[in-house]
Amino acid sequence: MNLHERLKKQAYIIAEMSANHGGSLKRAKEMIYAAGESGADCIKIQTYTPDTMTIDCNNEYFQIAKGTWAGENLYQLYQKAFTPWEWQAELKDTAKKAGIDFLSTPFDKTSVDFLEGIGIEFYKIASFELVDIPLVKYIASKGKPIIMSTGMASLGEIDEAVQAIYQEGNMQLVLLRCASAYPAVTDEMNLRTMQNMADIYDIPVGLSDHSMGSIGAVTAVALGASVIEKHFCLGREIETPDSSFSMEPEEFKRMVSDIRQAERAIGKVVYGIENQEKDNCVFRRSIFAIKDIKKGEELTEENIRVIRPGYGLAPKFYPEILGQTAAQDLKRGTPVQMDMIYRKSK
Repeated sequence: MNLHERLKKQAYIIAEMSANHGGSLKRAKEMIYAAGESGADCIKIQTYTPDTMTIDCNNEYFQIAKGTWAGENLYQLYQKAFTPWEWQAELKDTAKKAGIDFLSTPFDKTSVDFLEGIGIEFYKIASFELVDIPLVKYIASKGKPIIMSTGMASLGEIDEAVQAIYQEGNMQLVLLRCASAYPAVTDEMNLRTMQNMADIYDIPVGLSDHSMGSIGAVTAVALGASVIEKHFCLGREIETPDSSFSMEPEEFKRMVSDIRQAERAIGKVVYGIENQEKDNCVFRRSIFAIKDIKKGEELTEENIRVIRPGYGLAPKFYPEILGQTAAQDLKRGTPVQMDMIYRKSK
């Protein structure tokens, strides 16, 4: 899979399943089909277990104090949220049947090895794992394209992770701007940072968007995003650890439609008359006779003017033909043409 080539066509839109299957394989499969029908190019899952992510410990270091998951213990949260590994090959097959790509975020070496075993074609690196350079290098060593989120990361941390990937000879990298808050605040997206990453690294960039609504995603595409990632659920009434900040199918479908419309509006560099403008060219200004003018009569500011519509000579000729004489009778309202004028040297 040559991800960079693919991204040249249009923005690549990823539906993040995350915990929104709610522990149901049936719902996970339904989500994959719904994502495809909503316009997603790819469904993304996460490959971890509570034990590969953390340890079962109840001291204060493992308690979440603020935000969407306030009051949760890390281990218990991951127990609720993880996607069973025995599902994942089947989910990959389901994605193929639904006509969309399948992507996963590994969180340790064992999950990378597992994903290699089921034939994963490319990887996502989460914002929180960007600083795990040994893991980043191990993922890069597999030679697959990588999409890496950069939430919370300083430029120095991003550069360290990018160089770690490049040192493994892996040059197929996409960087995503990300605000690692759930939900994120649109006012603090700072999408110019995404553009700056593109300038620094000369690679495709995009947005991992945890905000509500689609304004951030559409704006990102207008600013050059090649990838959009958005959490996806069948309905926010199905409560899961991620449902409160996820998009429902109709919302996702509208977002995709808005993104595609934005891409068409961006278009390409074009000057001159567009197809949609052809009929309106006649409403430009041009030179007209505004009084009846006899043959041989001088053309003056009193009998010719630059007015709408645009059937006569272009306004730039007005100074040139003032003082010339009419080669024929011109009725008021006649568009003036060069063959209607006797031209004399001034």
